[in-house]
Amino acid sequence: MDVLFKIAVITLITFNLQLFGRSQPQHDPVNNKDSSAQLQFKTEIIDAQFNSTLYIKNTTAVRISASSKEADGNFPITFVVRQQEGILSWQVPVYIDYVYKFQFVDRTLCPMDKTRRLNMTTQQHIFVDVATMSNSNISFSLMAKLLPDFELVHDVTRNVTTSPSQPQYYMYTFPEDVDTVLLKVTSDDNLCAVVSVQQIKCPVMDLDNNIGYGGKHQTMTTQAAMFLQKSNYQQFAAFYVVIVVKPINADCSVQDIIRRAEPESVTSKNLSIVITRTIPSSQYYKAIFSALSIFLGFYIVAAIIGCIYHGCGCHRNIMDLTHAEKEKLLGCTSMTGSVEGSQGHQCYDSQSSMLSDGNISECENQLLTRSQLSAYGSIMKNPLSESNHSAGSGNMEPNVSTSYRSSIGDNDDELDTSDVDFLPDADFEKDVLRAKTVLYVSDLARKSYKRLSKTFKVYHWNLITIAIFYGLPVAQLVLTYQQALLDTGNDDLCYYNFDCAHPIHDVSAFNNIISNMGYVLLGLLFFILVWRRDLLHRKLVVENPELERCYGIPQHYGLLYAMGLALIMEGVTSACYHVCPSYSNFQFDTSFMYIIACLCMLKIYETRHPDVQAKAYKSYFSMALLIFIAVLGVVYGSNIFWIFYALVHMLSSLVLSAQIYYVGRIKLDRYIVKRLFVLLASDCFHCIRPTYPTRFLMLFVGNVINWTFALYGAIVHPMDFASFLLGIFIGNLLLYLLFYILMKLVSGEKINLLTVLCIVAASITWAFALYFFFHHLSSWKMSPALSREKNRPCVLLDFYDAHDVWHFLSAISMFFSFL
Repeated sequence: MDVLFKIAVITLITFNLQLFGRSQPQHDPVNNKDSSAQLQFKTEIIDAQFNSTLYIKNTTAVRISASSKEADGNFPITFVVRQQEGILSWQVPVYIDYVYKFQFVDRTLCPMDKTRRLNMTTQQHIFVDVATMSNSNISFSLMAKLLPDFELVHDVTRNVTTSPSQPQYYMYTFPEDVDTVLLKVTSDDNLCAVVSVQQIKCPVMDLDNNIGYGGKHQTMTTQAAMFLQKSNYQQFAAFYVVIVVKPINADCSVQDIIRRAEPESVTSKNLSIVITRTIPSSQYYKAIFSALSIFLGFYIVAAIIGCIYHGCGCHRNIMDLTHAEKEKLLGCTSMTGSVEGSQGHQCYDSQSSMLSDGNISECENQLLTRSQLSAYGSIMKNPLSESNHSAGSGNMEPNVSTSYRSSIGDNDDELDTSDVDFLPDADFEKDVLRAKTVLYVSDLARKSYKRLSKTFKVYHWNLITIAIFYGLPVAQLVLTYQQALLDTGNDDLCYYNFDCAHPIHDVSAFNNIISNMGYVLLGLLFFILVWRRDLLHRKLVVENPELERCYGIPQHYGLLYAMGLALIMEGVTSACYHVCPSYSNFQFDTSFMYIIACLCMLKIYETRHPDVQAKAYKSYFSMALLIFIAVLGVVYGSNIFWIFYALVHMLSSLVLSAQIYYVGRIKLDRYIVKRLFVLLASDCFHCIRPTYPTRFLMLFVGNVINWTFALYGAIVHPMDFASFLLGIFIGNLLLYLLFYILMKLVSGEKINLLTVLCIVAASITWAFALYFFFHHLSSWKMSPALSREKNRPCVLLDFYDAHDVWHFLSAISMFFSFL
C-alpha cells in the first residue's frame, strides 16, 4: 500500500496522560467517609489519526514505532492500529518467550495487495488507539513513517537493521523473465535470527512465536540462502522476506546457552539481503549430460581396451600356447605340485618329479610370466623351494606367487576336505597342512572348486537381499522427510548446502542426488567386467581342464560381484541420504562404505586363502555389528562408550590376528582366551624367532596401528565417530593392500602394466577426491544455523558443489581400486 501522509505534522507524539485509570478517592467531609468503594472506572482513549492515499501501481508500507521507559509488565501500554481491512496490536513492554523484556517495539503494517487495493477507497485513515490500566502517568512515544523502499529490487543489495522487538519484512516481485531466484541473507555478527519467505497475504507472521507457521523459514547466524520458484507464488508472483532476531542463541546452537536479553545489551543485527537469478533449466541439462558423458566414456574405454587387449592378439593365455609350450609348462609345474601330505590331490607327474636339478633349472627359464597367463597367476620363479620342502626342508621362505589346484576341483563326487570334515583325521590333515612354515596356495585351495564357487556366490545373493530390505525403508523414510520439509516449510529439517541446492519439483537438492550416478554407472560397469571375465574363464576351463587344477591362483568371482553390487548400492543409499541429509539418517550414507571396505579385505585374503574364507552370513553379521556400533557412537558418544569401544577394538584385533596367524585353525569358543595366551607365550614373549615371521610382522604392525586408533579414540573422543570408524577400516584396507603388493614384489612376481596404471590412476583420483571431501559444506553434528555457515557456492558448471565433485571422484577412485 502506498501511503501519502496529508498531515505530516504528526511524526512524533508524546503523551503524558492517565489512561484507563481511576480517579483519586473523594473524601466526604460531612460523614467523614471515603467514597472509594462507590467509584466507577473511567475510560479515556487517545486516538492518533493519520490520513493516507493509496496508489494502485506501487507498494509501500507504514512502520509504527512505540516505546516507553516507564511502562512495566503489570500495567503495560496497549497499542491497537486499525485500518480499513486490518488490525494490529501489541504491548509495551513486550515479553519474548515470557522472559525477555523490551521497552520498544517497531511493527510494519501489512500493505494491501494489488487485488484488494482495487476495491478500497483512495483516502485511507489509520487509527492508533493507546490505552493502559495504570494508576500513574506513563510517558511513551509514538512515531509513524513511510517505507518508500519496501520493495526489494532484483540484484540490488538491501542493508537492514533489526532486533528481537523490531522485526522487518520486505516485498519482492519476480521480473517477467525470471522463474527462479536465490535469496541470500548475510550478516557479520552471530546473533540468532530467523529468515522466512511468505505469501502475499495478511497478517504477516513476523513475531518470534509465529514466524515458523508461515511459508519457508530457516535459522541463521551469519548467512542463509533459499532457492525460490515463481511457480510457488503464482497469485501475485511475489513474496515477503521476513526477518526476526531471537533474544537468545539457543535456536542456533547445539548448546542451549541462555544469554539474558536486556535492551541495553542486545545490539541490533545488521543484515544484507540480495536476490539474484539462478541458472536456467538448460544449465540443468548441460550439467547432467556432461557428467553422464564422462561415465559413459568409461564404458567406451573399457570396450576399446577389451578389443585391443584381447581381440588384437596383445594378450596370450593357455589357449594361445602351442602344444610344445604347454608340454614344457606342464613338465615344469608338475614337479612343484608334490607337497607333503597331498596324497595325489595335486596336479602331479611322478615321473617328472625325479628330474635332476639341472632339468629343473632348464624348465624354470621356460615358465611364462603373469602377463602371459592373465588372471591365472604367475608360475613360481623358484620351483626348487617346494620340492625341497617336501623332502623335509622347512627353513626356506615361501614364494607366494606359486599356486596349485586340487585335481578333484571339478568333480563333486570325489573327496575333498569339506566332504570329510566329520571324520577324525580330516581336521588333523588340515592342521598339518596349514601348520607348515612354508605355505603355498595349493595348501589352502584343496576344497572342490565348484563347492567354493557356490560358497562365494552366496555373498552377492545375500547382498542383493540386504540391499532390497535395507533400501526400500531408506527410500520411504527420506521421501517422508522431504515431504515434511515441503509441508512445514522448515528448512532446518535437512542439512543442505543451500548456496548450491538446485531443486527439481519436490526435490530440494537435485544436484546432490544426481551426482551419485557415478557409483551406480561404474558399479554396473565393474559388474559387467566381472561377468565377462567369469564367462571367459569358464570357457577357458572347459577347453583346458588342466588349467583349473594346475595353473595360477583360484578364480572365484562371488566377492567381485558383491563388490560391484555394493558400489551400486552405495550410490543408491547416498542419493537417498542426500534427499534430506540429517542427524536421523546419516548411516544411510556410510553403511555400504563399511561393506565395501570389508568386502575388499575379504577379497584380497580370499585370493590366496580360499579354503579359510569366512562364510557370507558371518561376514555380513559382523558388518551389521559394525554399523550398530557406529550408530551407538554417534547417538551415545559418552566416556563409557569410548572405553567400551577401545576394549572391543583391541580384543577384536587380537582374535582376528590369531585367526590369520594360524590360518583359521583357531576356533572361537570358550577356550579362545587360553589359546590366545598360548599364542602370546609362543610368539610374542619369545618373538626372537616367530614360527611364521612374515605373518607375525604383518600382524604386529596391524595391531600397533589398530591399538593406536583405539587409544586415540578413547582419549581424544573425535566428534564424528562414523567417519572415524570408516577411517579405521580404510586404513586397514590400505595396510593390507600395501602388504599384499610388497609380498608380490619380494617374491619376484611381475605386476602387469594395466594393473600398475590402475594403481596410479586410483592414487591420483583418491588424492583429488579427498581434497574435495574435506571441504565440509554442511554438518549435521552442528545446529542448522551453524551448519549453514559452512555453505559455499557451486564450483562446477554452476550446478555441482565440492561435495558433488567428491561423489564423482570417489566413484572413479573406487572403480580403479576394484580393478
